[in-house]
Amino acid sequence: MDGPTGVVFPATGDGRRSTTLLGRAVVADALRAVDPVGARSAEHETDWRHGYLGHFRRLVEAGLLSREAALTVARDGLAALHARMRYVAADGNEVALEEAFSLLDREPPLETATVTGAGPVERELSLPYRGQRLRGDDLRRRLDAWVDAGVVEPSCAEAVRAVQANPDWLDLRDQRIVVLGAGAEMGPLPSLLRWGGAVVAVDLPRPEIWRRLLRTAHRYGGRLHLPVRPGTGDDDAALAAGAGADLLHRLPQAARWLRDLEGRLVLGNYVYADGATNVRVATAVDALTVHLGRHRPDAALAFLATPTDVYAVPAEAVAHAERGYAARGLARRSLRLLSGGRLLHRNYPPGADPGINDSLVPQQGPNYALAKRLQRWRAAAARDAGATVSFTVAPPTRTRSVLRNRALAAAYAGAHRFGIEVFEPATSNTLMAALLVHDLRTGGGPAQEHPWRDEAYAAAHGGLWRVPYAPRSALGLAVLLGLGGARA
Repeated sequence: MDGPTGVVFPATGDGRRSTTLLGRAVVADALRAVDPVGARSAEHETDWRHGYLGHFRRLVEAGLLSREAALTVARDGLAALHARMRYVAADGNEVALEEAFSLLDREPPLETATVTGAGPVERELSLPYRGQRLRGDDLRRRLDAWVDAGVVEPSCAEAVRAVQANPDWLDLRDQRIVVLGAGAEMGPLPSLLRWGGAVVAVDLPRPEIWRRLLRTAHRYGGRLHLPVRPGTGDDDAALAAGAGADLLHRLPQAARWLRDLEGRLVLGNYVYADGATNVRVATAVDALTVHLGRHRPDAALAFLATPTDVYAVPAEAVAHAERGYAARGLARRSLRLLSGGRLLHRNYPPGADPGINDSLVPQQGPNYALAKRLQRWRAAAARDAGATVSFTVAPPTRTRSVLRNRALAAAYAGAHRFGIEVFEPATSNTLMAALLVHDLRTGGGPAQEHPWRDEAYAAAHGGLWRVPYAPRSALGLAVLLGLGGARA
């Protein structure tokens, strides 16, 4: 058939499926009950591709009025997205998103193959960092250094130390940790298998992905459960050719397979796609989350949040940034003067509590922002409903998707000049896996009085929250410095 299938944007009167109309409408609906003026502003935005930044900031600001305001924004945003998005089956039948799971799938149900690794099981937390593997006192010193430099929040270091002090927490054989986007560089799969865990891997039916995952599974001591087509053989070549579940195009088939798995599920969301497809796949995962929640109410949820978003941050982070701003007075004034006031704005108004850290990057676009905000909304709504939720702000990381964007790659190369540490993928995904373990063993971490504090807890933002300058006001300079460094 012609046209997209699976989870799709709603069609307009002329048959187009507009990402701009969808994004603008969802943001407006999320704001409407709490900030009607902001909702009207979003509805009337004529340049959504470039003007979305202020509206996504307003979503956070509106939620600061109260806990209930934040939850209203989250619930209404989720409802707006689910009410609009559609599902097109392989035969062309188009239905509302929530009706997708009632469609009969012409493909046979997926089966489960299990691969048990032959490697050792580790019961000591260690972290790869700049060519070394940190453990014990070396790891503790690195955590202290990150806190002192403002690279991670103190609660992040405390959570990692708790895992370090309780090595039995790493034994996750009592959980079935579903890694959606199992091949993602930022995902926890390698660490979970290293610690002997039971990992349920979900990714596209692409043999190159599964060959890599199978090599990882054999290297460590955990167990990897993977979806396979009926009749798939049990050798690695056959498994790589027959494995995979397509969340975007065959959502009912994937849901049925996950629903029937034994054990307590931890649904980990690590999916990513480029452009508008990112919203589609993020919506597919959210629909799957809602569906599984009805059938598996004991399921826990796990999310990795991007650091390049808007967050409310604690007063201590504001004070840290202000000390740095005061210490760089002469250099800052000179650059601001030369740039006509466009560069190096202060990160926060003095004494802000909480502060608003706006690290949105225009180059990532409104589709990326909506896909990531959707995950934040789901985390807040699910936690309020009583689910165990692991939500962690991850550090800036040199992933393949970032390095493909020349401007972002250059900005990351120059970021250290402003006190921002950009992590290597192995460091990031191990650190995030340790925080996932902490959250699973502590019921989602300590209870907080407001969703913004849940998001700030254990954040590993790489320094974006505590640097002296508003990130976008230093972005262009970081790009220039990064390009210069690359040429050198």
